[in-house]
Amino acid sequence: MSKTILLIGTLDTKGDEFAFVRDLIEKRGHQTVLMDAGVFPASVPADISAEEVARAGGMELDALRTRADRGQAMAVMQRGVATLTRSLFERGEIDGVLGLGGSGGTVLATAGMRSLPVGVPKVMVSTLASGDVAAYVDTKDITMMYSVIDIAGLNRLSRRVLGNAAGMICGALEQEMPAGDDRPLIAASMFGVTTPCVTEVRRRLEQAGYEVVVFHATGSGGRAMEGLIADGFFVGVADLTTTEWCDELVGGVLSAGPDRLDAAARAGLPQVVSVGALDMVNFWGLDTVPVQFRDRNLYQHNENVTLMRTTVEESRELGRIVAEKLSAARGPVVVMLPLKGVSMIDAPGEQFYSPEADQALFGAFREHLADHVQLIEVDAHINDDTFAGAVAEELLKLLGNTP
Repeated sequence: MSKTILLIGTLDTKGDEFAFVRDLIEKRGHQTVLMDAGVFPASVPADISAEEVARAGGMELDALRTRADRGQAMAVMQRGVATLTRSLFERGEIDGVLGLGGSGGTVLATAGMRSLPVGVPKVMVSTLASGDVAAYVDTKDITMMYSVIDIAGLNRLSRRVLGNAAGMICGALEQEMPAGDDRPLIAASMFGVTTPCVTEVRRRLEQAGYEVVVFHATGSGGRAMEGLIADGFFVGVADLTTTEWCDELVGGVLSAGPDRLDAAARAGLPQVVSVGALDMVNFWGLDTVPVQFRDRNLYQHNENVTLMRTTVEESRELGRIVAEKLSAARGPVVVMLPLKGVSMIDAPGEQFYSPEADQALFGAFREHLADHVQLIEVDAHINDDTFAGAVAEELLKLLGNTP
C-alpha cells in the first residue's frame, strides 16, 4: 500500500540530495511531499514552499530575508515546520518523515518530527548524529543517522548513505506489525526506591485487564510519559513517583521541567498521584554536588549517583507545587499519602528518615489541594503492599474497572 513521506530540509543547497532520495522513494511505490525550510531561494521546486513555512511560523519570508537575522529566521521557520508537519499528519496526508541536513537543517527537520506521536516513522540524516543528539530527539522515536561526510552534493559515499536512509523510512512504513495484546494502557512512574510499590500496583492492574507502561523518573522518563499522555496513548495514570519535581525546584540533574504533571491534568485522564521519592534531589558523583549543598544530608546511591535529602522548607514547597498542579486537573484525581515514608531510605533507621520533612510535605497537600481533589492518607510506607493495594483499588474505581 502506498504511503506518503514528508521530506524536510533547506532546498537552497540540498536540492540534488532531496531529488535523489525522492526518486528512490517513489520508485518503491510511495509518494513524497517536499517541504522547504530554508529562507534562501530553493534550487528545486517544493510542494510546501518556504513562504508557507515562514507564514505558519508567524512572519512573512520577505521580512525574514530583509532582516537577515539568522537566529530569528531559525526560530520562525522551526515553528512553521512543526506547525505544518503536525497539521499534515492530523489531516492524514503524511505517514512518515525524512530529514537531511547539517546543524540548521537538523534543528528544523527534527522540530517537525517531535511534533508527531511516537510510532510515526522519523529518520534524520545529519552531520551531527555522532554526537549528543538529546536536544534533537528529546522524548520522541527519531532515528538519527550519521551522514559521515557533509551533505554537500552527490558522490559515491553520499549516495550510499542517502540510499540507506530512503530504504530505512520505506522499510518502516512497509513493516506489517503482528497483532499484539491491545489492552488499555496505564502510565506509571517509578524510581529504584519506589520499585516495590509500583511493581505491586502494576501486578494488580494487569490482573484487572490493563497493561501498565512504567517510566523511570529520571527527567527524560518523566518528559516521555508527559508526551505520550498528551499523544493520547493512555486511559489512566498511576503517577506514584513525582520525584522529578525535587530536581526542578532545588536544582538537581534529573528534572523533567516545569510542565511535569500537566499532560494528564489537561487531558482529563483519571489519575492516582503520590509523593514517591519527594525526599531526594539527584546529583551525579559526590564531587559534582554543588558547594552550597556539601554539608547537607547526602546519600551515595552508587559511585555515579548522589542523593540529597530535601529539607522541611523544600518539602513544604514541593507539596504546594504538586497540589496546585493537580488542583487544575480537568479529570478525576486522587492523591494518596503514605504516612510512614515516601521512599526506601525514608523509613525508621534509614538515612533519609525525617518525620518533620514528611509532615511538612503532607501538610502542604492538606492546605493547597482544591476541594474537588480527593485526598487519601494511608497509615503505611509507600512500599508496603497495603499502600500499593489501596492505590490500585482507587485507580480501578476511577476507571470503572471496565477495560
